[in-house]
Amino acid sequence: MLCSTVAWYTAHLMRLRKNSIIPLPAVAARNLHSALTANYRAATGGSEAYCAFFRSLLLLAVAALPVLAQIAPGDWPNYSRDLAGTKYSPLDQITPGNVAKLVPAWTFSMRSDAPRAGGAVDPFATPGATSGATSASTSAATPIVVHGVMYLPVGTRVVALDPVTGAEIWSYALSTGTASQRGVAYWPGDKQNPPRILFTSGAKLIALNANTGKIDPGFGNEGEVDMVVPYSGVPTIYKNVAMIGATVGEVPAGPAGDSRAYDARTGAKLWDFHSVPRPGEVGHETWLNDGWKGRSGVNVWGWYMTVDSVRGIVYMTFGGPAANYWGGDRPGDNLFANSVVAVDAATGKYKWHFQTIHHDLWDSDLPPAPSLIDIVKDGKKIPALAQIGKAGWMFILDRTNGKPVFGVEERPVPKGDVPGEWYSPTQPFPLKPPALARVEFKPEDMVTAEDTTPEHAKACREVYEKNGGFYNAGPFTAWMFHKDGTPPKSTIQFPGGTGGVNWGGTAADPKTGYVFLNTHDGSLSGWMEKKKPGENYGRGTAGSNQPYDRASVDGPGPYHGFSATVKDANGRVVGTWPCQKPPWARLVAVNANTGEIAWQSPLGLVEGLPEGKRNAGQSGSAGPLVTGGGLVFIGATNDRRFRAFDSHTGQELWAGKLNKIANANPMTYQGKNGKQYVAIMATDSLAVFALP
Repeated sequence: MLCSTVAWYTAHLMRLRKNSIIPLPAVAARNLHSALTANYRAATGGSEAYCAFFRSLLLLAVAALPVLAQIAPGDWPNYSRDLAGTKYSPLDQITPGNVAKLVPAWTFSMRSDAPRAGGAVDPFATPGATSGATSASTSAATPIVVHGVMYLPVGTRVVALDPVTGAEIWSYALSTGTASQRGVAYWPGDKQNPPRILFTSGAKLIALNANTGKIDPGFGNEGEVDMVVPYSGVPTIYKNVAMIGATVGEVPAGPAGDSRAYDARTGAKLWDFHSVPRPGEVGHETWLNDGWKGRSGVNVWGWYMTVDSVRGIVYMTFGGPAANYWGGDRPGDNLFANSVVAVDAATGKYKWHFQTIHHDLWDSDLPPAPSLIDIVKDGKKIPALAQIGKAGWMFILDRTNGKPVFGVEERPVPKGDVPGEWYSPTQPFPLKPPALARVEFKPEDMVTAEDTTPEHAKACREVYEKNGGFYNAGPFTAWMFHKDGTPPKSTIQFPGGTGGVNWGGTAADPKTGYVFLNTHDGSLSGWMEKKKPGENYGRGTAGSNQPYDRASVDGPGPYHGFSATVKDANGRVVGTWPCQKPPWARLVAVNANTGEIAWQSPLGLVEGLPEGKRNAGQSGSAGPLVTGGGLVFIGATNDRRFRAFDSHTGQELWAGKLNKIANANPMTYQGKNGKQYVAIMATDSLAVFALP
């Protein structure tokens, strides 16, 4: 009689396949069963003598499966689909050949005045849409889909939806506050605990039973953990560790921006990582004159982290120190500001870091976590990561040690003249790829009538003259000091305060080695001045005791850029457009194997421009996804469109018009009906598309 172990193993294997724990086709499972049976008979003659031993071997093999297991192809279980932050889905039902046929499948509206309804609807019209029935009106959330259920934060609620129809399965209403506008996280549970949905609400980390939508009392204090310092992003869950960043203000003295980790089972705190190193810790020496004491900022404010699940390493990306534009009270390079830091996910123990900007004076944060991708260079396979931020430079690093793959050199950069400021004499520049955003400005870079319109070009010249011209000496030009009462002489910064590349981050195709990103060329202009009592120097700066801050010809504050408003003959505003030559936003593909730009395409229409000039690029902060079908999907544009590009060539293949701007990262999944869907949050409603 054949040992029952083989039958047990095959049955277990089929169960794993059915539950999408391992993506094994049925025929492969049957073939494996046949091979096991034949090998077992050859080795034992069919005897039961070795059953116990064989069963032990098989149990060890099955125990190793999670290490090799992949996400079920049709699921999108994390903010970026996988822990590696690739935003890559292997789904290939939608292809370059048929993507133009995409049609609306259903929507879920967050509008409180929209009626509840089910079924397929037109996502461009609110009436009849499935309603979130919440007072919240905007969102930049990315839903997740796990085992045939979609989970989504909706203002004051978290909901579970049928991803085929949008019908509500369950809803949890917060008693106070709102859920994160970025997304929720899924923990699969264990023998003692059901699967959970974890999300943040201000300073609270909350756990729901994923099956019922009810608070899970086994987590923290009746389902809640007080994080003390809030976080607006999505918990990153690796095994039983839930990791979070910190949302702090723009005032130098304030809450620390430390990252923290909690036990996903109990809510107990596991570790925290000091983003501003304390005495005796790596990097403390980069804060001179006790500038580290009580320092705020230097926080993972981006919406997610990435994890090398094989090596158990989490990669955290930290923003700049507070204050954003004045650092005279924090001399030194200021680690771990503007750095990607690798730590042990289980313990929070430091492994390595790479700083992309020394002593940040430009608010050039590093919002997105890196995409992890294995590349081949000189015939050698390298476990790499691709890191980019607001400054527009991509650093491709060996993710095991933080060493640059294509080289980085420290180059001298311009120095400013603000009294008491400390300036880093050099900044790191990657040798490859080149800058992925505009990083300098010369007068000849201004638009002409041929670029846009005569009216716009004339208005830009007037803005230029009003500002006393613009000083820019190349990348990392420091802000110059302006004394009150003297003629204006402005500095201009490229990229501006939002980038470059912002929180939307990168997507990576593991098959081609291409890394995709949305980059836009905003600007900031003005100067540094001695602060004037009672004036508003920008969001979150009230109470700061810094002596100098940003201002411009328009008054105090850091938000003045180089753009001009154009009106028609009737005085109606046609548009407010940048004053440097277009394109103003691009979708870019970088071949991480070579460090070269593979292609780049303008991203977004400027519909107020004349025909033939409208493809000038106009985008926000969100990012793309990429699929095994050879497509890159992205919203992000101000023209209220959701687009698909050929991932190999950059050709735009489809643009679906939305009711509102979709400044959120998209996602894709497969429903139980076998269809592939793509979804994106368009301000106050989730728009979902599929083939007919």
